[in-house]
Order: sequence, then structure tokens, then C-alpha cells
Amino acid sequence: MQTVTEGPDPGPEQRSRTHAARTGRAARTLFDPTILRAAAVDSIRKLDPRTLARNPVILVVEAGSVVTTVLFARDLLAAAPSALFVGLITAWLWFTVLFANFAEAVAEGRGKAQAESLRATRKETTALRRTATGELEEVASSLLEVGDVVVVTAGELIPSDGDVVEGIATVDESAITGESAPVIREAGGDRSAVTGGTRVLSDEIVVSITARSGETFLDRMISLVEGAERQKTPNELALGILLSGLTLMFLLAVVTLQPFAVYSGAVGGSRISLTVLVALLVCLIPTTIGGLLSAIGIAGMDRLVQHNVLATSGRAVEAAGDVSTLLMDKTGTITYGNRQAAAFVAVDGVDVAELAEAACLASLADETPEGRSIVSLARGSYGVGDVGEPGAGVEFVAFTAQTRMSGCDFDGRSIRKGASDSIRRWVESNGGEFPHTLTDVVDGIARGGGTPLVVADGSRALGVVHLKDVLKEGMRERFAELSSMGIRTVMITGDNPLTAASIAAEAGVDDFLAEATPEDKMRLIKAEQAGGNLVAMTGDGTNDAPALAQADVGVAMNTGTQAAKEAANMVDLDSDPTKLIDVVAIGKQLLMTRGSLTTFSIANDIAKYFAIIPAMFAPIFPALASLDVMRLGSTESAILSAVIFNALVIVCLIPLALRGVRFRAAGAASVLRRNLLVYGVGGVVAPFVGIKAVDVVLSALGMS
Repeated sequence: MQTVTEGPDPGPEQRSRTHAARTGRAARTLFDPTILRAAAVDSIRKLDPRTLARNPVILVVEAGSVVTTVLFARDLLAAAPSALFVGLITAWLWFTVLFANFAEAVAEGRGKAQAESLRATRKETTALRRTATGELEEVASSLLEVGDVVVVTAGELIPSDGDVVEGIATVDESAITGESAPVIREAGGDRSAVTGGTRVLSDEIVVSITARSGETFLDRMISLVEGAERQKTPNELALGILLSGLTLMFLLAVVTLQPFAVYSGAVGGSRISLTVLVALLVCLIPTTIGGLLSAIGIAGMDRLVQHNVLATSGRAVEAAGDVSTLLMDKTGTITYGNRQAAAFVAVDGVDVAELAEAACLASLADETPEGRSIVSLARGSYGVGDVGEPGAGVEFVAFTAQTRMSGCDFDGRSIRKGASDSIRRWVESNGGEFPHTLTDVVDGIARGGGTPLVVADGSRALGVVHLKDVLKEGMRERFAELSSMGIRTVMITGDNPLTAASIAAEAGVDDFLAEATPEDKMRLIKAEQAGGNLVAMTGDGTNDAPALAQADVGVAMNTGTQAAKEAANMVDLDSDPTKLIDVVAIGKQLLMTRGSLTTFSIANDIAKYFAIIPAMFAPIFPALASLDVMRLGSTESAILSAVIFNALVIVCLIPLALRGVRFRAAGAASVLRRNLLVYGVGGVVAPFVGIKAVDVVLSALGMS
């Protein structure tokens, strides 16, 4: 036997906008002057107490700001010496409220900018609707109902979401997905769905409308990015309750300090005491995470939209961050979806070049991806020329289910390729003998998970074409990352167990489900959930709908069936099954960002308590002087420095809240240790350093 090494794997379809490009775009828009100007205006509008009622922590800060504003006005009118101190406290308290609003407004502004871009693609179009009698009538796209059938020709916009029921066409989806390369949409199969607002570039298709006006994916995407329909997730609600509880706890703690606060502010009487009391409360309640919590959630959804994934609920995004089991289809997700020619194996006495030429000739009329890959390998590796091209006296023989082989008759030769048993009968019918060694090669390829196609020239069996599923580039590394995060990966395939085991081992997945039926998928998901795992899966067919609905995170392909999209809680507009891995990473980044900044904020507040209280009451209780490690200039300086630091730390953390904490593939224990070290210890240390630095500046300005 002679074996040819594998040819180059076919690269993935090149996309015009990569993930890195999307990330770069996100970084630029973060500081877009247009968005910042709009956010500055919105931060003032959000001062309405009815708006701030959604954020109790910042509402308390605003209430305190109103109180100190009144005190400042009275002191100013009375020319009291405390007016400057009260005025500075008041200014920084309002600064804190405004920048908390500003963080949320910037996050919302990025969504509004995306929504305006999407809205520009939504146009009122005229559709050709087919009547019951088969005639065509012109109607406005907004009048279309579910079930209407419209005809769309080259150059026209598809008026609404639907499924192609007749024809095939190339469609420009760049307005929705950002991809410049046109895609093929055709009736039947899993590539029949079309999106309203995209343009047909060639041919003609008949579309059955599946969405009413105002309920299309474009409409839902606009609502999503604008935040109009974004509701707080259970995690956010729980954290909100925690923050409200902490606020109430510190409120009670500060109230108990009223006698000491009055005494420590004796210079200005009760007015100064009340100012100090308000300032102390604002510094101790979790204003940092309170001011950034909403922005973190909005930015997390925004990152999902930047990856062209439409989520029907914020709950699904959070669930993605907690996923512990990932179910992925083999075809199109782990492999490229079409088996490719990987090697030629010639029988003894046959030159591999002869086998390559015969296989190429037998595949010239084969328009399947497998057939084209055989021609590509033969020409790329062995320089097989244009001999046998159409018009060169070649009579092509098409593949049929009965013969299970195809080929050509050329220059007195009858070349065939196909299943082993079919070629065996062909060779024997022509008076030849099928070599036993060839049977061994065929069995070996099959056991290894490949598909053997035998090639014969008349009565001579020449050898085997080894077809195999080709793994997508980098999949093994990505599965290794998931494993390091504690996520179990399961490959789902209709292949037999032997083939499935071979591909699973090559890909590096943890387990596989072979010969899978819809019922098998459901049983697997329910079993995983019964074991306490959160399950995510992808799908695009109607037979995937039950499993997508059962999974905690179900990602349907935009090109898939309507049933699949309705069952899932996410839709990938790029129809890239591997996007599920990115969705999990985005969910984890959202949870990590929220957890990290919450850790920082609580540690920050505890540190501020121990930084401020000794400075305030050391003159009254000298024993506390040993705890005053910062040696702040005065009581007023301690309070003012803490308030200024409290406001500035929100400003400094806005970019981190919007970009998200960098996600690293690691186990839960490792992530927890890192967060406690970086954000826990950092949250304790930062106030001591920051407050002291502000105090030094105030002393230099003669304000301490």
C-alpha cells in the first residue's frame, strides 16, 4: 500500500468582521464624544427621584445631597464660617450622584447608538404578496401578517422575517450581521430563514412571513439594545436586596453616632453635625457598586449584541455564566460539516498519482463538498491537470441511490468511485478481482471514524479515498479552556458510536452522545439538570426545539427553523454554532465583573469606616488615636477627603464596569482567590491610600 499524507485542511469561511474588530469597536465607542455628551445630559435627567427609586443606594445619596444643599444655603445666607466646608461636601455628594447616573447613561448611550444604526436599516417597503388566486398585489410591509406569502426578486429588500418556501437566492445580510459576504438562502433544510431588512442579490425567492410588523428580530434587537425591555435578573435583584440591607444597616449605625457627630462638629453646631452625619453615611453605604450595578448589567447585554447574539432575557445571559455542561452538535460546530478528502491510499502495484488522477476524473461532475475536496486534493497535491474537463470527450455518470457510485467514461476508460460493496460488484462484473488488502484498508478507515470511497478503473481497483470530518481550527484548544473552567463538554452526533468516539477523542471533548435522537437529547439534558448542572446547547432544526426549550441556555441559529428560534432564549444572527462558547464567556465575564466590583465596594466601605471613625473621634476618645494610621489633618479634612475619594472611585471604575473584568479560563476556586486578592485586598488598601492623598492635597490648599 502507498499512502499520501493529508492535504491542507480547508480554512474556515473568512468573515469581514472578526471578534477582535468587534472588541476594538467597543473600546472606541466607550469614549465616543457624541455618546459622552448625550450621557452628560441624561445623567441630569436621571436625578428625578422616580427614576432613582430603582437604585435605593444612589437615592439615599441624592436625599443626603438635598439635605446638605439646604444646610449650605442657610450657612451661606448667615455667612457662617462652616459654609465652605458644607458647600464642598454638598458639591462632591452631587458629583457622586451625577457620575453614578453618568455610568448608567454611557452604557445606555452605547445601546442607543447601536439602535439608531439598526433603525436606519428598517425601512417601510412595498411587498409583492401572493393572493389566494395566485396573483401578486403590492402592499406595505407593515400590513403583512403571519402566513402571508411574498415574492422577492434580486435587488429588493425582504419585507419581514420569514422562511423561504420556493427558490434559492444569495442574500446580503450585512445590515443585520455586519458580514460583507453574501449568504445562500433556499427552500427546505436549515438555511431557509431570512430576516426582514436584508437584501436579495440574485435570483428570486418566495417567502412565507413568520413575524408581524413590530415583532421582527430587528425590532426585538432594537428594543434590546435600547434597554427598553431589559428587566433585572434574579442575580441583580438579590444583589439589590443585599445593597439595600447594607444601606439600612449603615444608616442605623450612623444614627447611633448622632451624639458623637454633634460633638465632633461643635464648631458649627447641629448643622455641621448633620452635614458630617450625611457625609459619613454616604461614605459607608455601598455607593460604588450601587452606582455601577445598572451599568454593569447593561454593558453585559451590550457585549452580547456586539457578538450578534440576540437574547430574549437577561436571565439567559446570567445562566450562561453559570453553565457547567455544554452540548454541541458535531456537524458544523466541532467539524466543518462536510467530510473532506484527507488522503489517497493506493493498492499494491498502483501508483498514488494514478489513483489521484482517477479519483479526480470520477469527481469532476460531483458538485458535493466531498467531491470538490477530492478534486482539490488531487490537483493541489499531485498537479492533476484539466484532463477530463467538460467538453473534452468525457461522459459523466451521476451518483444514484441505487448504484451508490459515480464516475465518468473517458477515452475508453470507465472510472468509478463509491461505496466499497458497490465498487466490488462493479469490478467483479467487469471480470476483475477485488483485493483482500483493499478490504482491510476500508475496514481500518471505517474503524477510525472516516469514510472510505473506493476508486476503480474498469476491472482494476486502484485504491481508496479517505474522507474524514475535519475539526475546525482551534477547537481542541477551546475545549481545553472550557475544561479548565470546570465545564463538561458533550458532543452530539448521529454517527455510529465508533465514529463518534474517534472524533470525540480527536476534538478533546469530555463525552459524546452517538446516534442521537431528539428524545435522547432531552433525556441527556434532564439528567444533567437533575444532577444540579446548568446546561447550554445549540440547534437549528425543528427536531432541536424541545431540547432548546429544556436547556437553561438554548442558542438557535438565525438561519434555522422558526420552531427552533421560538424555543431558544438566544438567537445567533451570524448562525455560527461555535458562538455558544463565546456566549458562555460573556456570561461569565458579566458575573465576574459584578462579583469583582461588589467585592471591591464592600471591602472599600469597611476600610473607609476604619479610616474615618478614628480621625473623627480621636479628640474625644484619645484611645482611638492608635487606630488613626493615616494621621489626617482634621475632622473636616477626614470627612471631606472621604467624600471626594468616594466620588472619584466611581469615576475611575466606570471604564472597568463597561468593558468588564477580563475573563480568564480558570476554575471557580482560582477565580475566587484572584478576586479576593485583587479586588478584596485592593478594596481595603485603596481608601487608605486615596483618602490620605486627597487629605495631603487639601492640606496643601489650606483647607484642612
